[in-house]
Amino acid sequence: MKGSDVIIGEISKSFGDFRVLNKVSLEIKKGEFFSLLGPSGCGKTTLLRIIAGFESPDEGTVTFEGTDVLPLPPNRRQANTVFQNYALFPHLSVFENVAFPLRLKKTAKQDIEAKVKEYLKLVQLEGHAHKKPNQLSGGQKQRVAIARALINEPRVLLLDEPLSALDAKLRQHMLIELDQIHDKIGITFIYVTHDQQEALSVSDRIAVMNQGDVLQVGTPHDIYESPATDFVARFIGETNLFDAKVVSTVKLDKPETEYMAELDIPDLGRVKVTTVDEVRPGQEVSFTIRPEKVLISKEKPATKREDINLFQGEVDEPIYSGFQTKFYVKTAEKVLIRVIKQHAKYSDEGPDIVWKDRVYLSWSANDGYIVEIKSGAVEGGAL
Repeated sequence: MKGSDVIIGEISKSFGDFRVLNKVSLEIKKGEFFSLLGPSGCGKTTLLRIIAGFESPDEGTVTFEGTDVLPLPPNRRQANTVFQNYALFPHLSVFENVAFPLRLKKTAKQDIEAKVKEYLKLVQLEGHAHKKPNQLSGGQKQRVAIARALINEPRVLLLDEPLSALDAKLRQHMLIELDQIHDKIGITFIYVTHDQQEALSVSDRIAVMNQGDVLQVGTPHDIYESPATDFVARFIGETNLFDAKVVSTVKLDKPETEYMAELDIPDLGRVKVTTVDEVRPGQEVSFTIRPEKVLISKEKPATKREDINLFQGEVDEPIYSGFQTKFYVKTAEKVLIRVIKQHAKYSDEGPDIVWKDRVYLSWSANDGYIVEIKSGAVEGGAL
């Protein structure tokens, strides 16, 4: 495995009175595609700049393969950065832009020729070597920047929102190419983005950040299916999020420790959810159910399973998008629940459920999730 293990230990950084990073600690594995994900101003770019050597932290450590890199200037860290604005030299050809780091190192001319050709082939720009940057598309410019960053064979590639200047379709195409480049060269990628779909698509693991803190680190599946906080649940995809109180819990007869909890959600009613957390009656929690996990039908589901949650409501707004329809359903108690119905077959091509229809909503206790256990009085109750 190429690349370096990158360990960030309790990094803090302030600009004046504004605390940008608050004792951030992360362990990034060698060869991993690791994303720092969060909204603007959450501290992710500042953290990347500290790793690169463009900023110094107020406190904390950054090590590559166990070596402290904070005393080292950027050019000695074996880490190169790809910026969102490309940072190409406009007066140089594509070839010379990519060759620039090697010329600085006074690499032999024949070696430069061979390596530049190799990396232009890697980013699929072999036929554009003699063009100037103003003759390239946005995606081509970004590929030049990636080739230039990789030609020195760094052990860590840092990518600061590299696709944000591209349009949506080109961004998706470049994302696939970037993932393929990572698979080919196998070094450690640290990728900064505010776009959840980008991070979910390419990352081995993701760190979700907000207001200078890391809220959760996990695989895309972990982050999406098992969000650790209300913020993560809301930020990653769409969800239905409710405040609730635990009414009762029962330990399930399973090899692993799991509980069936009954929650009371104001204005909605009682909801069953399975959880590995030992929640107790009286505790206040947050409950989430993803829109695609909710089944919607005009007929009452024919099931006697005790773990199924069932509610009635009225379609407040149907939004047809071709491959899916999103429904906003208002329950009798005036709670709005979002539902996404995928259209996988021709028979599903149109919305058979329309505005003002009375519908049934159902989901399994296994599909909901207790996001946060909050403070609250704990009442007596058997576990």
